[in-house]
Amino acid sequence: MRHSSRRLRRGAATAIVVGTFLVPVVGGTAFAAPASVPIAATATEPPSPSGTSNGFQNLTPAVRQQLDDAVQKIMREANVPGVTVGLWTPHQGSYVRSFGLADKSSGQQMSPDLYMRMGSETKTFTVTALLQLVDQGEVGLDDTIDQYIGGVPNGDKITLRELAGMRSGLFNYSMDPDFFTALTSNPRRPFTPQELLGYSFKHPVLFPPGEKFYYCNTNLILLGLVVEKISGTPLGQYIQRNILTPAGLNHTNFPVGAAFPSPHAQGYTDQTASGNVEESTNWDPSWAWAAGAMISDLSDLRAWARTVATGVFPDGRTMISPATQKQRLTTPPTPIPGAGYGLGIFDVQGWVGHNGSLPGYESLTVYFPPAHATLVVLLNTDINYKGSEPSTLFGDAITKIVTPQHVFNLPAQPAAH
Repeated sequence: MRHSSRRLRRGAATAIVVGTFLVPVVGGTAFAAPASVPIAATATEPPSPSGTSNGFQNLTPAVRQQLDDAVQKIMREANVPGVTVGLWTPHQGSYVRSFGLADKSSGQQMSPDLYMRMGSETKTFTVTALLQLVDQGEVGLDDTIDQYIGGVPNGDKITLRELAGMRSGLFNYSMDPDFFTALTSNPRRPFTPQELLGYSFKHPVLFPPGEKFYYCNTNLILLGLVVEKISGTPLGQYIQRNILTPAGLNHTNFPVGAAFPSPHAQGYTDQTASGNVEESTNWDPSWAWAAGAMISDLSDLRAWARTVATGVFPDGRTMISPATQKQRLTTPPTPIPGAGYGLGIFDVQGWVGHNGSLPGYESLTVYFPPAHATLVVLLNTDINYKGSEPSTLFGDAITKIVTPQHVFNLPAQPAAH
């Protein structure tokens, strides 16, 4: 087999991983003319300084043209089928554009209203669920995982905080060769959380808990099980009732099986048994579960960017208490210069949020507090381009234009082939 499991270790893959972190990019065909679609505001934003004193460039026609050119250049070079980009600020303008194809077979164009798989951005929802239980006094961040889930290596030493902060030392199940074979040989098969943990727990721990940062999907599977055990509710139902509904995220869901609302983009990946590019649209995302199975769209992720970064629902109600939110946003450094990772969230050069990658789809949802600015990037491929994943290429290029002193510049790593 030409491919290994190392790209899938991102699980619902993120772009801020340690050690052997993978950053894939896209493969597709020619792209169509851009379509610009305005999105109505979904939440009241606080005042923001005008001009560029807050580090964010005004989205003038000239800047919008620069963004068009930068996005289309990446699409050409990386052969990206389709991408949607959204940038919003309270007083410095907005930019919403879709380029290319949502479906290479039919010629359907990419558009801002399409549902997309979000990959590791799911982690922000799972950790939010955990933090809500912390606020309720049901769990403690410094509780050890063995108080809730048995059979975890080092379970009497690993805390919930270390799981959420990617510092547990557990082996990442999506790095296991047997897991990769099982997934790619039958990508429509379902996986249970217990099966996923089995792929991890057959490996020795990598380091003592808390010693260093290591991006690991196993951590989120365990946290998802904790939420279910303590709440007595399936994880997807808990997230729907306590996060999505009060946040007004009506186009976001935790799917059962391969269910995918319409309209949606087709996904294209080379994370296959043969290494050839295939459509992954109907693959079962249960292999990523609490680490990356969720679905959303541009408008909902726009609202979520600020909600998760502030801990406040769009209507002003508290989602996470200020004290707990402060702990979430404490982002110790990682081996990646300029990038810190807190509790299910990262800070890259001042942009706070998460990204995600699942076979065929990538996403980036980040918030820039000085300007109250939001950036969302959604695309329908995860195929590497020169060792980088496409969402990172877009994030880098866009922020070089709009926040040149705060560039989302996660470094490229070698592709795992």
